[in-house]
Order: sequence, then structure tokens, then C-alpha cells
Amino acid sequence: MRIMGLDFGSKTVGVAVSDALLITAQGVEIVRRKSPGKLRQTLARIQELVEEYQVDKIVLGFPKNMNNTEGERCEKTLEFKEMLEKRCELEVVLWDERLTTVAADRAMMEGGIRREERKQYVDKLAAVFILQGYLDSQAFEKK
Repeated sequence: MRIMGLDFGSKTVGVAVSDALLITAQGVEIVRRKSPGKLRQTLARIQELVEEYQVDKIVLGFPKNMNNTEGERCEKTLEFKEMLEKRCELEVVLWDERLTTVAADRAMMEGGIRREERKQYVDKLAAVFILQGYLDSQAFEKK
């Protein structure tokens, strides 16, 4: 069993996948699209990755506001969740992603990656943070 983590944005989706033991998350790729509404190819690519990595569950970052309210991005994310569930026929779990992009950016900064280069990796690393947070919470609940 593996779990996939997704960081859904207006033009990209960062993708991460767990190891088979559900301990660690690894970044896989960033799925890019030309316009925010064009999701068919994005969903098709995610389905390919689900099959390739034999994924049993998807964790989708849920972008709540810092005051815990849900804005427009949350609505778009819920619509994307429904499309994912239909397309991949898997359970899609929403995971609070507040500050994951900030944490990803900070980790790259500390790693010495230049600002211009960070943009191309931040979504994939944010997906890793989302999935790792979920995996850690599941491991904690089992104890």
C-alpha cells in the first residue's frame, strides 16, 4: 500500500508518494497545466501515477486561511477532490496544508537553493510536507 500526497494549485499540482511502509514521503513531480480550468490532462497524469506507484489513498492539501476559514481556494480544492475520486476511484482525504509552501520554501532556502530555482520545486516539496504530515499523524494514532 502506498499513499499519494497532492498540493493542488491554480496552475500546478505537486505530487509526492509514500514508501511501501508508509513512513516517508518522496517528491515525484509537478504536473503543470496551461490554464486553471484545464484539469483533464492533470487528472489523467495523476491516474497514471496512481497506477504506476500502486497507490491506495490520496491525501489532498486543503488550503484553509490562517484564521481557519475556508476561502475560494478551498472551494476549488473540493471540486478537484470530487473529480479525483471519480477518476481514480480512491479515497481522497483532505489535509490542512497551512504553511506547507512556506515550510518548503524555507527548507530550500536553508539548503542553499537560489530563489529563481526554488519556484520550480516548491509545489513538489509542499506535497511532500502535506503527505509527511499525514503519515506522521497516522503513525502517532497507532501508538
